[in-house]
Amino acid sequence: LKGRNLWVLVLGRFPTHHKIGIPEFKYVANMHGDETVGREILLHLIDFLVTSYGRDPVITQLLNNTRIHIMPTMNPDGFEATKVPDCYYTRGRYNKNGEDLNRNFPDAFENNNASIQPETQAVMNWIKNETFVLSANLHGGALVASYTFDNGNAVTGTLKGYSRSPDDDVFIHLAKTYSFNHASMYKGTGCDSRQTFPEGITNGYSWYQLEGGMQDYNYVWGQCFEITLELSCCKYPPADQLEKFWRDNKVALIEYMKQVHLGVKGQVTDKNGNPIPNAIVEAKGRPHVCPYRTNEHGEYFLLLLPGTYVINATVPGFKSMLKTVEIPDNTGNFSALQQDFSFSGVSIRSTAASCPKTPLYRELERASAAVKPTVHILVLMTVMLVLFK
Repeated sequence: LKGRNLWVLVLGRFPTHHKIGIPEFKYVANMHGDETVGREILLHLIDFLVTSYGRDPVITQLLNNTRIHIMPTMNPDGFEATKVPDCYYTRGRYNKNGEDLNRNFPDAFENNNASIQPETQAVMNWIKNETFVLSANLHGGALVASYTFDNGNAVTGTLKGYSRSPDDDVFIHLAKTYSFNHASMYKGTGCDSRQTFPEGITNGYSWYQLEGGMQDYNYVWGQCFEITLELSCCKYPPADQLEKFWRDNKVALIEYMKQVHLGVKGQVTDKNGNPIPNAIVEAKGRPHVCPYRTNEHGEYFLLLLPGTYVINATVPGFKSMLKTVEIPDNTGNFSALQQDFSFSGVSIRSTAASCPKTPLYRELERASAAVKPTVHILVLMTVMLVLFK
């Protein structure tokens, strides 16, 4: 960065710090400096949230029960370098060092050997320091909601042209939540006759493969579900169109934020009621290559669609605890289902557990290389259980 800070505005009833039980949400825009619509509508969103608090009951509840982080620009240098507004492509896409920030994150599928940029490192540190549950990053150049995975291999189904995460159903729901609440994205017409997106959504890999993307990094290493929102056919439209972009996206931006309250949340504690950090908490049947763990307050958040699930909490070195939960749609109540776990035989703080930074899915692909494609998913699950028991 050219000596510039990346500014984030945090909104909520307790904006200065994390409160137990209150999920963290984020919007990031303008990581490609010449894609400007997201930057502008996030400024409108901030204004709308602040002025509606205490007057609009839905916004008031949203802000009372959610901590919302908004970064209008992740690439201020690229934005400034875009001197001539252009609908297509300019050098302002890249940062000061000529790097594409959305190819710059560690990749779960292959060594992309990216030289991590200051902007990327700042966002990685931010993800590490907060317990983000849900996120979206805002782009331009198309009109579609795109979801994980952006990269993949045979283990995730790329032989069929689609890279499926263990939470594919949730990602489809998240993408449709945005698309169906947008003025026109749901129509799926895209920006020209060659590109159509049924219902206005796409799996990232199905659209085009990319490595080092931010949304996959969030999901694998940040325990945060992120989708990529392409909001305008024109990357840098004339200023007089900005108000219409805000109107087209306003409802979708709000409805998407509510989805941070999907699923189940809770705390894992020891026999003295002290929180246990780094306990693994996951829904049975959907293991992550980096197991999802509790934060320093012993908290976990799992985004799950309504239904019956078995939640497995594991404190390394002790027996697992299983609880069956019936998850309702609680997004309208602004609180996920609460399910706590108390380990009566444990009175230790579990040691910090980090996930390796090397490509993780590549190891799984090696392990399943000799197996027929039809059983790849089964192998994925069994190999993960072996790796993370």
